[in-house]
Amino acid sequence: MDFDESAEEAAFRKEARGWLETYAGSDEARGVTRVPGEDEAAFVERARPWQALLAEHGWAGIAWPAAYGGRGGTAAEAAIFREEALRFGLPTGAFAVGVQMAGPTIIAHGTDEQKERYLAPLLQGDEVWCQLFSEPGAGSDLAGVSTRAVRDGDEWVVNGQKVWTSGAHYSDFGILLARTDPDAPKHKGITYFLIDMRQPGVEIRPLRQITGASHFSEVFLTDARVPHDAVLGEVHGGWGVAMTTLANERAFMGGHSSGPTLDDLLALARDCGASSDPLVRQGLAAAWSRKQIMGYIGMRVRTATSHGRPPGPEASVMKLMAAWNMKANAELALAIEGAHGMLAGPGAPEQGRWQQHFLSAPSIRIAGGSDEIQRNVMGERVLGLPPDPRVDKTVPFRDLPRG
Repeated sequence: MDFDESAEEAAFRKEARGWLETYAGSDEARGVTRVPGEDEAAFVERARPWQALLAEHGWAGIAWPAAYGGRGGTAAEAAIFREEALRFGLPTGAFAVGVQMAGPTIIAHGTDEQKERYLAPLLQGDEVWCQLFSEPGAGSDLAGVSTRAVRDGDEWVVNGQKVWTSGAHYSDFGILLARTDPDAPKHKGITYFLIDMRQPGVEIRPLRQITGASHFSEVFLTDARVPHDAVLGEVHGGWGVAMTTLANERAFMGGHSSGPTLDDLLALARDCGASSDPLVRQGLAAAWSRKQIMGYIGMRVRTATSHGRPPGPEASVMKLMAAWNMKANAELALAIEGAHGMLAGPGAPEQGRWQQHFLSAPSIRIAGGSDEIQRNVMGERVLGLPPDPRVDKTVPFRDLPRG
């Protein structure tokens, strides 16, 4: 593991910090300040100018090839920029599904025509993307998707239901997994599509969450149409394409944070007059320790990418710990606030920012691969434990029992 940045990475950090110092006070940057409890669609709309500014100056797709509007940099440099942006309180995740998941997958598996059509508006924030993977009967077992796509001339007709789709109600396009060969084993009969979300046959029902927001939606697909030239990768070969998306999602989820920082937690303790409380100090020390551990895990991820290796189980460890850390910090914040921690909205300390953080923390344990999935990865690939029995891997999908 490299504990120090290379000379190139140190120079990159200096350049990124200099640019952010110049533009952190701009109108575009002020637009991406999150308001607790704010409607997600409204925030994305306000974030479009900032995303366009990032794209204009080459910071929107740092690890993307320059030919597609990126910077041609490394994943380590992208992580450095996110760290620096966070120092200025600037989130970089408003268009994450597109920039961090759909875009890299299109670059890896798309045709020249698909790259020409989709990548530029995606990177600039002109077109928003969502991920249509999870279903009521297929979440952690993603290969169990039962949404069907049937070829009809130059188009595919899609029927089925998706759920837990982030940002579906304001997205323009979706990355979609659908079963195209039910006679094949479940991992081999799936195709990866790029679907227009603004067409008839796509019904979106936002799900109200405990935070009061509707970040997720149910999506019902009824005879929705996808042109054949919007198939990404090979027909029936969508599982391998999906792995590219999931690897990028996991790395992003583990290394990304747009919520309150440890410094914010310390400031809250001081403002509430709790910084000398022995239990609070113990909690703050634990929070500091988690931050250091996550920093070292992040170094392992960054070292791997700097040396041209895909992140291994350390990405799963990072994602698991990020979810744990968010929950623990939010619980500590409400304990610091005391009775005021029971308030919400403008009447709560910091306009209820920590209450929102507390209520949204459980979702991070599920999104991007649940805690149980991450522990399975660590058990098999780090501890060398025998894998779960998978008797359904060679059975035709249509013969599998389903609920």
